[in-house]
Amino acid sequence: MKKLRIGVAGLGRAFSLMAPAFRDPRVQVVAATDPRAEARARFESDFQGKSFASVEEMCADPGIDLVYVATPHELHAPHACAALSAGKSVLVEKPMALTLEDGRRMILAARHTGGQLVVGHSHSFDAPILHAKKLIDSQSFGALRMITGLYFTDFVYRPRRPGELAAALQNQAAHHVDIARVLAGGRVRSVRAFTGDWDRARPANGAYSCLLGFDHGASASLTYSGYAHFDSDEFTGWIGELGQRKHPSSVAKHAPDEQKNARNYGGPQFKELERVAHEHFGMLIVSCEKADLRPLPDGVMIYGDAERRLDPLPPPRIPRVEVIDEIYAAVVEGKAPLHSGESALATLQVCLAILDSARQGKEILL
Repeated sequence: MKKLRIGVAGLGRAFSLMAPAFRDPRVQVVAATDPRAEARARFESDFQGKSFASVEEMCADPGIDLVYVATPHELHAPHACAALSAGKSVLVEKPMALTLEDGRRMILAARHTGGQLVVGHSHSFDAPILHAKKLIDSQSFGALRMITGLYFTDFVYRPRRPGELAAALQNQAAHHVDIARVLAGGRVRSVRAFTGDWDRARPANGAYSCLLGFDHGASASLTYSGYAHFDSDEFTGWIGELGQRKHPSSVAKHAPDEQKNARNYGGPQFKELERVAHEHFGMLIVSCEKADLRPLPDGVMIYGDAERRLDPLPPPRIPRVEVIDEIYAAVVEGKAPLHSGESALATLQVCLAILDSARQGKEILL
């Protein structure tokens, strides 16, 4: 079995959440770069890999097949393009970029060099979402008609680096929109949205409510708030977004931003989460002609004409193994990825349309 050799650009929060997936025997993390010396030292100890002073220097290493770009959002495009230009394939965190121009530049770089470009992790990779997609595609419950998604979190008040809140909507709506697009199929043709920026001390589009219309007639209604009041993990039996057990009072309201580096990989407060179930992005109900489907951390609940049952899914043996499945199939086996650059660009277009619709007070046609 060929082992996919990975170099990591950025050892921050995103990497810390993906790191358990890199224990999969099909991949080997061999190199990393990060501006923090403590993170590089921890990486060398944990992975016995090489650390580099810059992304460009790491990309020049011939012993790397794929670069995982987990740097700040505004650096995704230049770092992904650098890796692709060096002959590597790329897994880049969502959102793929902050502008459509940068997203297109990444796609063109992949086409020019022949490298694979996969975008994630978004929660459309989660096993319950992929299982719901299989149920929809089977046509056992008729055509999909409507998707309803709702998530209330403490996103705005978690420790943030300077400027990070400016892209709050693109960061969180990428999950919701990706889930809706993967499940519904087809193309989003219209967007009507409202956004919320409700705390002057934490300026961000930290809430949104939007209606997406698909070209085949289905719709998706998506609502999100990151303002740390109601916690909708109550609806998932206090299983948190990352598949961990939660206490009802565990919100991060007004946690100091200075804690971000301390909590990140290599920092003194870093600790790996204990995951007991699949990840999720809040309450989700998928309405088909003959049943409503509800992805949950332990499976998919089916509310049919004549049945109510759970299609159970065992806890993941490796968190986010679905990402490894997709990048391995794309890079090693040459299979077209579900979460391609083109798909991520369509998600980014919808996220930007949410902002435009709220700003202009009208429906945006795509």
